[in-house]
Amino acid sequence: MIKDLEIEKRLAAKEAVKFIGNDRIVGLGSGSTAAYAVRELGESVKNGLKIQAVPTSDETKRLAESLNIPLIDINTIDSIDITIDGTDEFNPDLVLIKGGGGALLREKIVASMTKEEIIIADSTKEVDVLGKLKLPIEVIPFASNYVLRQIEIIGGSGKIRVRNDRPFVTNEGNYIIDSDFGEIFDPGYLSNKLNGIAGVVAHGLFINLASRIIMGNENGIKIFNAK
Repeated sequence: MIKDLEIEKRLAAKEAVKFIGNDRIVGLGSGSTAAYAVRELGESVKNGLKIQAVPTSDETKRLAESLNIPLIDINTIDSIDITIDGTDEFNPDLVLIKGGGGALLREKIVASMTKEEIIIADSTKEVDVLGKLKLPIEVIPFASNYVLRQIEIIGGSGKIRVRNDRPFVTNEGNYIIDSDFGEIFDPGYLSNKLNGIAGVVAHGLFINLASRIIMGNENGIKIFNAK
């Protein structure tokens, strides 16, 4: 049986939005899965839900504005009540790989400010060991070649992400290096190594940030809660 991943994404998004009540500050994730949640929130706002939202990318901001979701400047608040975002991969410990869509730094800042981070996913995102997909690393352009060399020193390889024959530039004006470390058995160790490289502004390992993961599957949804 062929999985309908779009249905799985939509089911997860609908379930996640149920956790959002009135007078909350809500983080809005980026990417195709998170967009389902933003649209669901737009319907809820249309029906009277009162929230203020912080988008994690310019694309999400445009979508939220089109749905009349009230937005707030992140620099005017100290914390975010709840965020709904997607993921590229997640393991049994709810460690994530994110950043495939290029909104890495903003997503990590919003997640770090959030009291309850809800991740929504289709069933292809669940893995036993991270590393099936590339690990995005956001770097300042000035340091990109230096960071590539440092990635090799710690046992990985990487390439600067390219779009239309030019380096992909994030909303914050940075480059993304898509790196490969093979199977990542110790995400914490790799995270510390990457954090120690000058020029790295964020990497795609999200550790101890997800409160729960809502995954759509052929039976409906499955919820994973942080231990």
